[in-house]
Amino acid sequence: MAVAPITLPTPAPEAAIQHAAEKLRANNVEVVIVDTADEARDAVLARIPEGSEVHSGKSATLEEIGVFTALHEPGRYEAVRPKLQAMDRATQGREMRKLGAVPDTIVGSVNAITKDGELVAASATGNQLAAYAGGAGRVILVVGSQKLVPDLDAAFRRIREVVFPYEDARVRATLGVGTKLEKVLVMLGEWTEGRTTVILVREPVGV
Repeated sequence: MAVAPITLPTPAPEAAIQHAAEKLRANNVEVVIVDTADEARDAVLARIPEGSEVHSGKSATLEEIGVFTALHEPGRYEAVRPKLQAMDRATQGREMRKLGAVPDTIVGSVNAITKDGELVAASATGNQLAAYAGGAGRVILVVGSQKLVPDLDAAFRRIREVVFPYEDARVRATLGVGTKLEKVLVMLGEWTEGRTTVILVREPVGV
């Protein structure tokens, strides 16, 4: 029986990367274009002062480039995630919601960027979306160029056909239950210049 070949993600054309970057910059989003995962990691960490408060959602992109581990090195940053993991949702739910929604800095990713610079992030719980949209003081998003798509319809299709199956399999493997697609955030730009930085990586990273 023949085995189907594995289709690896491919980088976006340089013209598409530059076009999306121009659109993002026109809407008050800082864009840093790098070639590799290592350069992306360095660009993220250079923007977070050691000792400062930082939160991060669980992200295949951040894990792949080494940022997730770096953010949780003991004593390096005031990481929010370990604090949340040590709290009891039944008795400290309000404090947990506030802590996760308004960090000084949140680092994460999105599931797609359209050619016109629209950032699209999907979530089951929406935990990270409040911080992305307005709660965090600073937002840093690392995005592989394979996530560039023509428009919002293609972004939603990518979420349904690429991202959701991966996340559902991951959650089933770790928790024994499936996930759901419940919330989607579309970010068109920033009111405050410099609040959001997109580290756009030419080589594919993440899912």
